[in-house]
Amino acid sequence: MRTLVIAAALLAAPALAAEPAATYPPTPSEIVAAAPQSEWVAIDPKDLLVMTLAPDTAGRERKVVIQLIPRPFSQTWVTNIRTLAQAHWWDGLAIVRAQDNYVVQWGDPDGEDKAKARPLPADIRPTSEAEYIDHPRFGPPHVFKILPTPVLEDAYAPLTTFEGGFPVGRDGRDRWPVHCYGSVGVGRDVSPNAGTGAELYTVIGHAPRHLDRNIAVVGRVIEGIEHLSTLPRGTEALGFYATPAERTPIVSVRLVSELPKAEQPKFEYLSTETDTFARYANARANRHDAFFIKPAGGVDVCNVPVPVRRVPAG
Repeated sequence: MRTLVIAAALLAAPALAAEPAATYPPTPSEIVAAAPQSEWVAIDPKDLLVMTLAPDTAGRERKVVIQLIPRPFSQTWVTNIRTLAQAHWWDGLAIVRAQDNYVVQWGDPDGEDKAKARPLPADIRPTSEAEYIDHPRFGPPHVFKILPTPVLEDAYAPLTTFEGGFPVGRDGRDRWPVHCYGSVGVGRDVSPNAGTGAELYTVIGHAPRHLDRNIAVVGRVIEGIEHLSTLPRGTEALGFYATPAERTPIVSVRLVSELPKAEQPKFEYLSTETDTFARYANARANRHDAFFIKPAGGVDVCNVPVPVRRVPAG
């Protein structure tokens, strides 16, 4: 009887209040997911390249999409790259180099042998290392949107920020694009050679910021970086492949604007001039979600990757 009374009393007792669930500020990905359509910028098909590599060992297709950098940066090289793509110059060439924690490079494997090198199109323009930096004479001064928080910590430039969706460094009125993971640059010989745009590379490791203002940055990989970053590393100096059999063949490189309409992929990037982007950058520097213990309070410009998304067909 006593047991029944105790049980009845327990049933009649009010339930203990549940602990309130912890709440956290939105994560960077949640901030991006909530961005209104008006804050996304369509990428012009003329600014997109699709590089198709030979299928992998399982027969799977491999495509790499590159967004060319907008004005005013590196435009002589960008013009040459468009010319090379329209001439189908890269078709049948190869990935020639994969250096661990550094870059993957592609172009003409015989480029240094004048007798064997593939001729460049006649209208390739001469380039100059003076164009690594955009000076006021190359265009009107740009008004930067300086993010109030967080501090974009940087050891390579007095100021780093974003322009046209790309990370840039700035010193006074001069500015230049910087090397981050996925950035695409132009291979060159010793100065004053500045490269034509025929030899290209993409960063597959820690941001090699020491290359800023020493090599032209002409774009970034926005889709398919895994097809480059996972390639076997070359065993020769600087990661070059020792034999032709080790290289990955390039089937084609095309401007998206030259593909049939039905085959043209569409992409957008989150405008770097918006409050959403500022909140996203702040969240990258000061993570307050459940996993993190101590927010960093600052962030490297390369650790604020500009969100890019593919637009569904139709």
